[in-house]
Amino acid sequence: MDTIRGEIRRVVQEAVKKEWPKIRLDEVLVEVPENNKYGDYSSNIAMQLARQVKEEPLKIAEILQKEMLNTKYKIQDTFEKIELSEPGFINFFVSKEYLQNQVKEILRQKEKFGHLKIGKNKKINIEFISANPTGPLTIGNARGGVFGDVLGNVFRVAGYKAEKEYYINDFGNQIIALGHSVLKDKETVYKGDYINKLHKKVKEKDVFKAGQKTAKIILEEMIKKTVKRMGIQYDNWFWESQLHKKKEVDKTIDLLKKKNLVYEKDDAFWFKSRKFQDNRDRVLIKKDGSKTYLAGDIAYHRDKIEKRRFDKVINVWGADHAGDVAGLKAGVEALGYKNKVEIVLHQFITILKKGERQRMSKRKGIYFTMDELIEEVGKNVIRFFFLQKTINTHLNFDLDLAKEESEKNPVYYVQYAYARICSIIRKSEKSQIPNPKFNLLEHPSELKLIKQLVRFPEVVADVSKDYQVQKLPQYALDLAAIFHQFYQDCRVISDNKNLSQSRLALITATKIIFKNSFDLMGISALRKM
Repeated sequence: MDTIRGEIRRVVQEAVKKEWPKIRLDEVLVEVPENNKYGDYSSNIAMQLARQVKEEPLKIAEILQKEMLNTKYKIQDTFEKIELSEPGFINFFVSKEYLQNQVKEILRQKEKFGHLKIGKNKKINIEFISANPTGPLTIGNARGGVFGDVLGNVFRVAGYKAEKEYYINDFGNQIIALGHSVLKDKETVYKGDYINKLHKKVKEKDVFKAGQKTAKIILEEMIKKTVKRMGIQYDNWFWESQLHKKKEVDKTIDLLKKKNLVYEKDDAFWFKSRKFQDNRDRVLIKKDGSKTYLAGDIAYHRDKIEKRRFDKVINVWGADHAGDVAGLKAGVEALGYKNKVEIVLHQFITILKKGERQRMSKRKGIYFTMDELIEEVGKNVIRFFFLQKTINTHLNFDLDLAKEESEKNPVYYVQYAYARICSIIRKSEKSQIPNPKFNLLEHPSELKLIKQLVRFPEVVADVSKDYQVQKLPQYALDLAAIFHQFYQDCRVISDNKNLSQSRLALITATKIIFKNSFDLMGISALRKM
């Protein structure tokens, strides 16, 4: 399906091509004006063209307006009118008939409404959480989990083949540290009740083997169970140790050596990452012969791109890994895959309880685990709260607000709107609407609600391009507010049978869109509250 915004872009591009054939447009910006007197959508294309066309923006807008009103563009069914405003905006007003027809379309497509083809079946790998298997999953790691999971959902709806992946770091210093900790020798690093329990369970005496065995137990009995409770389902769990076992790390380093990108210095082998915009060269093989994390990571990404043929790889990392970004990107570029990898850094979370900050430290054994947070407030609240803030900003998680059952709690607010719709449909005695007359939907609050419904595909398109997942909870909140206003202004079930059927059709369409947005966010749609 195409969006209204997509149709505007198409028509604008065709009109520009007709009037100025030599001009090539990279992008046509189309926005929703804050003031609806400037239309439902507005474009500043005339201002974009002013320098190239060497004409006043308003004059350009007039030329484009006249061209777009030509019947060959077939926009009369979508737009009631196209108006201009200073200094050269082109404003599009969606027709009442088009909106009424969209209710019918939502009812027809149901869960498929909002599905797009912009991804063209390209393969995307999204790797997220990937916390070292050295202890229970903390909320710091889990924020990236909700983000990555939802982004993967959006990609799939947008027409991509997206795979969600967890990279298990079961090889390296952290595993040795875990081995020392579970054996409780002088080099113990990790502490806590879980270490005490694992000490009794793991009988392996070799430090590295003890660490690997412990990591597997932690992964299976702690991390995987927590991830499932969060509502996340991975397509693949990838073991770092397998890369070493299959000599893929050695092969990758040899490949870099053949490209003359590795040199020896101070008994270590270094990667010439400064050749690829890094601020320093980086060690691949240490003095003791062990491989660095970066060496394994480059091999891992070679596996994703070269062997598994992903068109794009997205890594969701904690902000504490910011220093590793340049090295990995340099390694991937050195292999010939520049721009194939994107890294999204998520900031930290502070848990507030009665206004006081809750401390977290996995190494000291004092931490706020994800399981504890789930026990406190449940999966739905966690996911919604985690999604509300831009991923690159710090998040204060207010436990008191999360537990509140009122309109102050955003999750309660949107779920209540959905439950209210379900209640109305139950009371109507007929959830199936035989032949509603959609042309009866003409009250301003009805039309405003429909306009919000048809913007759902646009949110999907936006998030698939800019990864700003906070647009999803904001969309749901806006939809809830508009629905509640409609509920106040328009009585759904009345003596007017035809109008009742039409409004029941509208709220059924609203229910569908709520459910579709909840599914993307991984939030339960509660029929009763």
